[in-house]
Amino acid sequence: MSGLASEDELVALLRKLLADDSPGVRLGPGDDAALVEMGDHLAVLTTDMMVEGVDFERRTISPTDLGYKALSASVSDVAAMGGSPRFGLVSLGLPTEVEASWVVELYGGLREAAGEYAMSIVGGDTSRADGVVVSVAIVGEVAMGQAILRSGASPGDRIVVTGSLGAAAGGLRIAEAPPHSVASVAGSEWGRELLAAQYRPVARVGEGQALARAGATSMIDVSDGLALDLSRLCRESSVGARLSLDRLPAALGLELLPAVLPDVEPMALVLSGGEDYELLVTLPPEAVEPVTERLREAFGTPLTDIGEIVAGSELVAVEADGTERPLEATGWDHFAS
Repeated sequence: MSGLASEDELVALLRKLLADDSPGVRLGPGDDAALVEMGDHLAVLTTDMMVEGVDFERRTISPTDLGYKALSASVSDVAAMGGSPRFGLVSLGLPTEVEASWVVELYGGLREAAGEYAMSIVGGDTSRADGVVVSVAIVGEVAMGQAILRSGASPGDRIVVTGSLGAAAGGLRIAEAPPHSVASVAGSEWGRELLAAQYRPVARVGEGQALARAGATSMIDVSDGLALDLSRLCRESSVGARLSLDRLPAALGLELLPAVLPDVEPMALVLSGGEDYELLVTLPPEAVEPVTERLREAFGTPLTDIGEIVAGSELVAVEADGTERPLEATGWDHFAS
């Protein structure tokens, strides 16, 4: 059997293997989370894993930040369904050299994040491993009939995104660079904000619920990069998209990074950087302005109109001068070479 070419290829295989039409299963694998019937509401079930050497390096992130980030990343999947997180299970794989104090700090970050999202960590599992593995499973809930899937976008819908893009990827580049080369950046206000986006991401739970109530037709969280996650949403909805590059809300400070890290391309981080955990949403045109105002007033979160859903399957990037080119679906892929 040949090796897996991509994470999407693996997910497609698992969807075939786990196809299930059992009563009570509303949605299986393939979206941000699964949905199952639990009385008068739907349970939102998701899990997220962070593996040392693949998703993080212990030398560049504190255990407290790792715990906070691991839980927030999993909660973000619940947010992308329009749901509320309720309970979490945390499983750990630990090498023998990890000390008890490191684990205490890790759980400090997990519990801090749980408090932010008004949820509880209720158990998990532990095992020995060659490197640190942190796996977080979340049980959330959403009212019957109100979950937002990736598959509901229609031609004519506007494409919107919460917050800004590229910050986490910019923060990662700062964290991985030799300290002497980025000292002036890391100590600046915008440098600290980029690092915070990498270490302390925010899951847009309230925003997701507000967008669902406003009539969102589809939604996905931007965990692997805007271009890649947009392509996944379009594939599930059987539509194409036109993305206006000059409207993309680039994080503050990205344009300054090339001065200290010459190989950094800010637009590449915005389109393909990943780990933003912002919500990428499609809405009927008439719903955009009211919910934009709602998110600004209630959460202080900007919402930016960045394009349009179109018929067909093409993804098109539109430059400020109107020039068009195919939008390459690039982003973070655990299985890419």
